[in-house]
Amino acid sequence: MQITELTRRLEVAEAIAARAGALALRYFHDRDSLHIEAKRTLQDMVSEADREVETLIRDALSAAFPDDALLGEEHGISAGTSGLTWVIDPIDGTAPFLAGLPGWCVSIGACDAQGPVIGVIVAPVLGETFTAARGVPTRLNGVTVQVADRLDLTTGLLGIGANDRVPASKVGLMLADLMEAGASWTRYGSGALMLAWVAAGRLVGYVEPRMSAWDCMAAYCLIEQAGGQVLAFPLGEAITRPAPVAGARPGTFDEVVRLTRVDDIAYWEG
Repeated sequence: MQITELTRRLEVAEAIAARAGALALRYFHDRDSLHIEAKRTLQDMVSEADREVETLIRDALSAAFPDDALLGEEHGISAGTSGLTWVIDPIDGTAPFLAGLPGWCVSIGACDAQGPVIGVIVAPVLGETFTAARGVPTRLNGVTVQVADRLDLTTGLLGIGANDRVPASKVGLMLADLMEAGASWTRYGSGALMLAWVAAGRLVGYVEPRMSAWDCMAAYCLIEQAGGQVLAFPLGEAITRPAPVAGARPGTFDEVVRLTRVDDIAYWEG
């Protein structure tokens, strides 16, 4: 797809994300009235806010680009013919959202057969919007940003994510190995937002043994266009299944993957 067409899609996605973020923020301020349900586990929650925000995004994208496929956390996948798939997380960080914390975001990404091509992440409480497209630099509120150029794993912060899809004992070992190597790590509720912070140079990297495409696709585009590296996410039919995720500045990426063994699927499934 030509860069002019990608830029047009990026502009539309940014406008849609702004509308979605405004709707999510209204729900956030009225969160005590939301009906909350558990999905897979009690730690995996959803509310009508998630569903309504995704519906807004899907309807707007379908109207603008009827030939594109759509994959969303709450409403699944719908086929397309253009070769481009929009990947949507209406509220990444539902737990902090429902708890009244600022660490959540709206994530709209897109990919083709070669990987991520568009990324838009809006953090409404923080007042931040991250954007990028293949060949278009990553911007934060309109200002170009890049991955960290001086900090490394021992002088910067590494973002960490984990969930019940992986053994708790191995998560503990991962954290221990990182600390033994002198790394400092943090967690802020939303994996998509922490990946965006890698693109902005705030974190030197982010790693999570199992993550869904809607959590990382937009931010993967942000990281790549900001000069960083990412662990390729499976595409095609495999895009609907959780996979290992890692993103980091170039001088830190290999060390993060080695220390966490995030790419060793057999290890994390054991």
